Amino acid sequence: MAATSCSKPPLPFSRATGGETFCRNHITIPFSNLTNKNPANSRRALSICNCGFSASTSMEKEQDRFVGWFREAWPYIRGHSGCTFVVVISAEIVSSSFLDSILQDISLLHGLGIKFILVPGTHTQIDKLLTERGKKGKYVGRYRVTDFDSLEAAKEASSVQLTIEAKLSPGPSMLSLRRHGMNSRWHELAVSVASGNFLAAKKRGVVDGIDYGFTGEVKKIDVPSIKERLDRECIVIMSNMGYSSSGEVLNCNTYEVATACALAVKADKLICITDGDIFDEQKRLIRFMTLAEADQLIKKRAKQSEIAANYVESVEKGEGSFGNNFVDVEDSSLNRRFFHNGVGFDNGNGLSGDRGFAIGGWERFNRINGYLSELAAAAYVCQGGVQRVHIINGTARGALLLELFTRDGVGTMIARDVYEGTRVATESDLAGIKRLIHPLEESGVFIQRSDEELLEALDSFIVVEREGCIIACAALFPFFEEKCGEIAAVAVSPECRGHGQGDKLLDYMEKKAGSLGLKKLFLLTTRTADWFERRGFKECSIESIPRERRQRIDLSRGSKYYMKELHPEHGGTIIRDSAVKCIETQ
Repeated sequence: MAATSCSKPPLPFSRATGGETFCRNHITIPFSNLTNKNPANSRRALSICNCGFSASTSMEKEQDRFVGWFREAWPYIRGHSGCTFVVVISAEIVSSSFLDSILQDISLLHGLGIKFILVPGTHTQIDKLLTERGKKGKYVGRYRVTDFDSLEAAKEASSVQLTIEAKLSPGPSMLSLRRHGMNSRWHELAVSVASGNFLAAKKRGVVDGIDYGFTGEVKKIDVPSIKERLDRECIVIMSNMGYSSSGEVLNCNTYEVATACALAVKADKLICITDGDIFDEQKRLIRFMTLAEADQLIKKRAKQSEIAANYVESVEKGEGSFGNNFVDVEDSSLNRRFFHNGVGFDNGNGLSGDRGFAIGGWERFNRINGYLSELAAAAYVCQGGVQRVHIINGTARGALLLELFTRDGVGTMIARDVYEGTRVATESDLAGIKRLIHPLEESGVFIQRSDEELLEALDSFIVVEREGCIIACAALFPFFEEKCGEIAAVAVSPECRGHGQGDKLLDYMEKKAGSLGLKKLFLLTTRTADWFERRGFKECSIESIPRERRQRIDLSRGSKYYMKELHPEHGGTIIRDSAVKCIETQ
């Protein structure tokens, strides 16, 4: 029988298929029939499918891919263990078929030691219930006007919490564990889920002549109760239904609850699971933004967006930064921050300092400004002290795992501290750069560079500045014809070593190289090979270096050559001064 080409790729060998190897268009070959007859020849026999498919080859590739991925994920598995993540799941995702897979991944991550607080959105469910009853939801700005009918719909929609609890509770499949003898520990592997009256609220009241009815604002987050559940290895579900001091049930804004909770518990991350991505003007996914970049973008949109304007008002209060509106309080029992301003805070009126940032209303639901609303909420909590916020497209398969366990993720990360103070060098930085590299030149680690050479190469230098002093520097010299770049002069001041400044610079350089279209980075070193090897560089021959650079190498130094492949498909987009258009995914 002659081999024919197959237009569709074959399905890989899988134990889940009962040990059968097959392609989509042709014949089915029972794997057991082959291996039972002649195990020694089974590998060769598997290739007889008339589209030329070899199941063993495919299986080996899948195994290699899994092992490679697991090794890549290991630092993140260890780094995230014990951390607290607040996850707000948008109402669009809660009401979709994507919720099941997201909850499955959350259960998996919980098993790896991550503490979760989930805040599910309900606005689409509320509006749907109102429509079914011949009513229509009303919004003013970011908030819903909650009349009696809307409150009843909100109570009914909050039952999604029971659905989430049910989907999380089973834990891993027994079929997966039986082979490894885990039957006796089944009761220990089931996921515990906790919910309760963790949210104290107060009525929003009448604002600018609008009576918001049963709409609530966050008054206090019960941090001790939440942490007690987390310490008992429970996944906590936080409802947006709050309770007033007079015993009323109030409908609060989901994002206000989530952001207030993230700030109150001092979460390591806030994760926003939405129904789309954030793109730049070229429709490329924005993988990373510093807090300063996000802040700048939101301020640019303040005139076109009420939510952006509210962000600016919240963080600036007329002048200064968000940090100037907060004052740290030495109180180990509270362990939180407080606003200076009056009503709504713990200044003798019995109200606490747990305040979030509300997003919603027609601006967000109609996506007039794309995902600017989520970006404003992200920047708000970063301003308040949360180090990382991730905005993830929940419609993408495995997005949460890929975001947390791969280097550049698949969503948009807003970071408070990454690249803080990192910028392109200017002429005024020359003295600071010389102060860093001169000792290394004297010891022979770096080649000697004159002031003229440094000044000529200054545009290629990146510096990290702290309190007016240059504490680290590095240079990137691109070779566009070969699509590679040279990393040189990586130096960190002695008092700042061991705090990740070198990694920050290298990471910045890799992202910059990717934005320039470079595919590889190389370097020459005599004393720091082990540091670069740990960061993915591999020793290479001098022939791998661009010819133009090879002609200028001082062979008498005996330098070793190292190369690293970049992966632009996973690379980040750093946003600086260009305006960014946030649009929904297709």
